[in-house]
Order: sequence, then C-alpha cells, then structure tokens
Amino acid sequence: MRQYRLPVLIVFALFSAAAVYGCFNLKFTFDFSQFFPRGDDDLAFFLEFIEEFEGDDNFLLVALERENGVFDSTFLENAHDFALKARDLDYIEGVQSLTTFAYPLKTPFAVTTIPAIHRNDPSRYQADSLRIMQDERFVNTLINERGTALVVLLKTESLINLTGEGDGPSSIDKSKALMAGVEDLMANYDFEDYHYLGSAFFQKEMVDMQVREVAVSAVISGILVFFIMFLLFRRPLGILVSLVSIGLGLLLFLGLLGLLGRELNAIAALYPVLMIIVGTSDVIHIMSKYIDELRAGKDRETAIKITIREIGMATLLTSLTTAVGFATLLTSRINPIRDFGINAALGVMVAYVTVIFFTTALLSYLSVDQIVKIGRQQAFWDRLLERAYQFTKTSPGKIKIGAAFFAVFCALGISMITTNNRIESALPRGKKITEDFLFFEKELAGFRPFEMAVTAKDSAQITDFAVMTEIGRIEDYVKQFDAVRSTASVTAIYRSINQMFNNNRPDAYELPTDERTYAKYQRLARQVPALSLNILMSKDGKKARITSRLNDLGADSTQAFLARTDEWVNANIDTSLVEVRSTGTGVIIDKNSEYIRENLLQGLGLAILIVCVLMMLLFRNWKMLIVSLVPNVLPLLFAGATLGYLGIELEAGVSIVFAIIFGIAVDDTIHFLAKYKLARDRGMSIDEAIHVTFKEAGKAIVLTSIVLFFGFLVMLFSIHPPSVTIGLLISLTLASAVLSDLMLIPLMLRWLDRE
Repeated sequence: MRQYRLPVLIVFALFSAAAVYGCFNLKFTFDFSQFFPRGDDDLAFFLEFIEEFEGDDNFLLVALERENGVFDSTFLENAHDFALKARDLDYIEGVQSLTTFAYPLKTPFAVTTIPAIHRNDPSRYQADSLRIMQDERFVNTLINERGTALVVLLKTESLINLTGEGDGPSSIDKSKALMAGVEDLMANYDFEDYHYLGSAFFQKEMVDMQVREVAVSAVISGILVFFIMFLLFRRPLGILVSLVSIGLGLLLFLGLLGLLGRELNAIAALYPVLMIIVGTSDVIHIMSKYIDELRAGKDRETAIKITIREIGMATLLTSLTTAVGFATLLTSRINPIRDFGINAALGVMVAYVTVIFFTTALLSYLSVDQIVKIGRQQAFWDRLLERAYQFTKTSPGKIKIGAAFFAVFCALGISMITTNNRIESALPRGKKITEDFLFFEKELAGFRPFEMAVTAKDSAQITDFAVMTEIGRIEDYVKQFDAVRSTASVTAIYRSINQMFNNNRPDAYELPTDERTYAKYQRLARQVPALSLNILMSKDGKKARITSRLNDLGADSTQAFLARTDEWVNANIDTSLVEVRSTGTGVIIDKNSEYIRENLLQGLGLAILIVCVLMMLLFRNWKMLIVSLVPNVLPLLFAGATLGYLGIELEAGVSIVFAIIFGIAVDDTIHFLAKYKLARDRGMSIDEAIHVTFKEAGKAIVLTSIVLFFGFLVMLFSIHPPSVTIGLLISLTLASAVLSDLMLIPLMLRWLDRE
C-alpha cells in the first residue's frame, strides 16, 4: 500500500489541474424547450406547426409605466423614440407599439391611415384614449386597463433551439446580447418604471440565477462541512484531510462536466450540495473505520487494508445503489431531469473513486492522534446507540404500532398531492424577473402561450367564408374566459376592414355576416403584405393559427380549460369542414404533469429492481432482500406525504426528490446489513451481531445522516423555490430514513434471519 500512495497523489494532482481547466469551460443554459417531453405526439405536431408558421414565444415585451397615465406628451415621445431605436437592436425583427400603430381609414378617394395616438396633438388625447380603451386588440396587450402602462412589443428571432441543430451563437448568448442592448437603450430614458417579459429575459435571468446558486450552495455547504468535521475530529490534520478529499471530489466532478461539454440547467444548484454531502458520507465511513482499527492496536498499513476491504466494498455498493437511483431518471421524457440523472450518477462515482484512492492514500501517513481527538464525545455516541439498541429489543410492539400509524399518515398525505404547477412557482424570489412576471400577470396578458391550429379539410381553404366564420366562432368562444387575456387570428384582417367601413367604431370589430360583404373585404385583404399573413395563415392557405396568452393557471387547470374547449369545439364547430387542435409551448410544457407521475413510478420501480439484484448478489438471501427494502419504502411515502400536506406542487424539478431519497437512503441500510453480515459470518448470534452493528456502524450511520440532513437544508438559502422544496423534502425524509433503519431493521432481522 505504501509504495502506491505517492503515485496516487501525483495522479490526482494532475487530474486536479485538468479539472480547473474544465471548470472554466462550464456551460449554463436555460430555456423552456428543455422541459418539452421527448417522444410526445403533441410535441411532434407542435414542431411541424411552427415550421409552417413561427414559434409562439419570439417576443420581448417592454412595459413602460407612468402612474398618472400614459397619455402625456413627454412620456409618449420617449416611448415612441424607444420603440423606433429598438428596431436597430441585434436579433430584433420588428417593433409594435400604440405610438406606431395607425387605423385604416376609408375615404371617397382611397384607403389612408390615422394614428392611434396623435402624439403631437394633446388636445386629441382624450378621444384617442376613449377609442383605444374600448379596442380589444390593445387592452391587456399594448396597454393595461388602468392606462398606466404602455407596452412596446419587440419581435425577436427564435431564441430557442427546438431541434438542437444549427451553428452560430447559442440561444443564451443571443439572449444576453439582446438584453444588454435593451438595457443600454433603456438607460437613455427616465421612465418611472419598466418591466420585461419574454424568452430572452427569462433565459438571461435564469442562467444568472443558476451561476449564483451553484456558487452560493458550494460556499455554504463547505462552511457546513468544515463545522461538522471540526466537531468530529478536533485535529487540524483530520479536518484538513476530510475537507481536501470532499473539495477535490467536487472539483473533479465540475471539471469533468466542463471537459465533457455537459450543460448545467435549472437543477444545477443541487450538484455542489450533492457532491459535498455524498463525499462527506464516504469520508466519514472510511475515516471512522480507519480510526477504529488504529484504536484497536492495528498498524497503519493493516488498518488501511482492513478499511478498504470492509468499508470500501460496502461504500462501493452504496455508491452503485445511489448512482442507480439517479440513473433511473433516464426514464424521464424531460431532458433536464435526464441530464441531472446522468450527471449525478457520474458525480457519485467520482466521489467514491476520490475517497477510496486519494483519501486512503493521505490517511496512511497519519496516526490516530493526528486525525482525531478522543474525548467524551465517544462516550456520548456509545450511550446513545446502546439506548437505541435496547429500545429495539424491549419495545418491538411500540415500533410496529408507530410504523403502522406512520404508514396511514403518509397514505393520507399522498392522496393530497397536486400537479397543478405554475410558472411563478419556479421563479427566483425577490428578483426582477419574478416582479416583472407578476406585473404582466396582474396588469396585462401574462406569459403562458396558448395556440389553436385550424386545418381546412378536403378542398376547403382558410380564406373560404365558411371556414373563416368557424375560426371567428372559436376565437370568440376562447376569449370570453377571464384567463384568456389576448387573442389574435387571421380574422383580425377582416374584422379590421369591417371596422374601417364603420368609422372605426370599437363595436364594429367583427366578421361580416354575409358572404357578399366578405368577398368585398377579401379583395382589400389581398393588399395586406404577405409577411403579416404568414404568421397567422400557412402559405398554402390550408392552416391557420389562433394565438392567445393565458394567465398562469397551473398545469392541471390549463388541462381542464383545454378539455372544456375541445369539448365545445366538437359540439359547436363543423368538424367536417375544419380540424382544430390545441398546441403551443405552454400546452407542451403542461403535459409534463402527465408524465411526471408515469416516470416517477417507472423510475422508482426500476431503481428498486436493480437494488434488489445488487442485494441478492451481496447477501444471497431473499430474506435480507426484504429487510433491505422495507425500511426504505417508508421514507419515500413520507416524501410524498410531505408534498401533499404542505400543498407543494409536484413538478419536473421536485420529482427528482424520490430518486435522490431512495438512492441515498438505501446507503445506510447497506452499511448496517454489511456490518451485520460480517458479524454473523464470525459466528455471532442474531442479537450479538445486531449489538455489534449498532456499536461499530451505528455512529457512522447517524453522523452521515446528520450531515445529509443539514447538507440538504443548505438549499433553504436558495432563491429558487423548487430548490428550497427539494432541500426541505430530502432533509426531512432522510431523517426519517435513519430512524427507519435503526428501528425497523433489527425487528425484521430478529423475525426473518432465523434458521
């Protein structure tokens, strides 16, 4: 062993240098398309749909506020100037604002236009205001109902790479460049307040949040681990060895992600916490065993060999089961969840390799007095674990009754779980992105896109009077709901012409009721530039889109709205003439709620199956298989119950909790049973083996559980609500896991492990 330790340390030094380089190449990314479920029929339809039209999120809305009303000459002049100059920004394809909009006007000689707002004539502001505030095209879209916010709509290039193909700047690079240009332009004006909404703003702000979250979680976790190691070892060298081992594992993991070009998404803040606590758990088990062997009179060489042989194998198995727990996330249809599963499984194995080789190489240089200060704390742990052992022996009935009540309590909580997740729930607390999102939700049309694709059947065309009438009926039905705050379709052209022929009265914004009038309007409509039509109707005239934005109702509520709409369409629309289908990015993302339940059960089922195989290989006894699984089912039930009782929405990010819990919770079970098996193999009785296991493995199990509990509580410092939820859930359920192990496993061993 001694002849290998120096080469091992040199190899890890070289790995560290490469990892530092890799860390500088880490990539952070965020866009809503990451959460599109892979292999979904509705997603395939949506991708075909936007090929013919365009994406439904290619916009950046800028709301400019003036509390005393926007109809002020100075404010309007500045807003108009901002809109004109925004046209020159990179990645902007068009700009729309009330200050640039003009109504068509029919005169005896020709069709001309009049501005919606006569900026240079304040005497006409009152009349302009009355007309605009009665126009459904503008209210909640380009101006709020109170008339205190004016919206400038910036039409952008597609900033979301839905296909994953293409060269040039990444979507996040484009988003950052666009937002930098908008911010620089905004600095030239003195608006009372302003708000942003759009994919570019979301991407830029969420990536900034991810970088902050990774850094903060790493620092706070490091401080926590230092405090725990100080309490455990009280010797500088012991603390140093543990901290360097854990820090090196994190560095190697992040560096490896950078070197492999793996992108870090919205769940990336979990990586530092996960690596630090998994590494801490491995270090504590290794160092505790090494210290025990040294205190038993073994020399350093022998102590290291015994530690690697006994704890190394158990730690390998726990690392494999934890990695398996994460790898089961590959069953998910959602890419960020799949990526997290791959990366986390890789990280667990990196931590194991680091501890087994690097940590043991360092430890082999040190004696017990250099590592730990033995004092009253050891006696405290001995008394605590002895009491726990005696309780399992003298009060099995109380444990059984407690477990039964706990199971019923969990079942009730699980029945209360909701998947009605909202966008707001995933936004960072106290940040401008959340403030602006809520402003648009309250004052304007909100963000959640909703599209309806209308296809004319057989030889019919979208521009046919009968088809256009059906589209108008669908649009009128949809926009009657309070949650629908903005609606547009190809009917807007004919409604506008009808309004023009009726002196631009707001109540005349409707489709003509007879085919003859429609034909006259159709001749005028052909003069509208094709570019304007292509975003609402396909070039072949067979498909049209009804585009809307919904309030942030939640996934389940939106699904109920869609189901009600589909039911109305089937009952009231001539489906022999047109086919109608709901689509849009919001609809696709909301489908995740359906797959979360499915993937959750599939992933856990696969994890349990693989762990069963590993347990059978280790113990070669079906009874031990039952002993190992039952105590780890209760923490999973508790996690589900906590979601239900606290009213936490089960969404894509939170769903990974169950894989983490099972993967980590089973570790303590393996350490307990591995020690028990060694004791039984030495000829001890069941009670003697359980007693020895409590004494020798119990302390490490409790200590690692304490580290895990407080380690994941670090996530409470996050500004990202799903991360806070994940940290709280895992901490609480892992605390229940250690109680389950120490109370239930002894009972089951006494019951099952009999000849």
